[in-house]
Amino acid sequence: MQPVPINETDSLEMQFLGDVKAGFPSPAEDVREKLDLVKLLVRHNASTFFFRIDGVSMLDADMDEGDIIIVDRAVEPYNDCKAVCFIDGEYTVKRVVMGDNKAVLMPCNENNTRYKPIPVGPDNDFLIWGVVTYIIKKA
Repeated sequence: MQPVPINETDSLEMQFLGDVKAGFPSPAEDVREKLDLVKLLVRHNASTFFFRIDGVSMLDADMDEGDIIIVDRAVEPYNDCKAVCFIDGEYTVKRVVMGDNKAVLMPCNENNTRYKPIPVGPDNDFLIWGVVTYIIKKA
């Protein structure tokens, strides 16, 4: 499946009711404004894509099965970033640990020993496709 970029005219406006306290309750303010989720979550329209998480290798990175990740190809990858990577013909989302001319794709699920780090070497067909910028959680 080839991802489709966000169009510059795309918009998802919703009613924004304001902040909600996560501590002691306070009287609700009667403030209503429009909140455009695309403008809030997307910095580079042409290089931003949405993916649904399939699998549980990234649970400890707060990426649960069925969550949506927002991935920006214009963001420069950095050490320890969470990214969608292409390795040897397959796409995966992992934490990327970068070193001197090498990288390791790290799963983030301490409770499942089935997921092992994936060392990236010169013989691998490898690309950091895009950096995860947001995670949209399902309730």
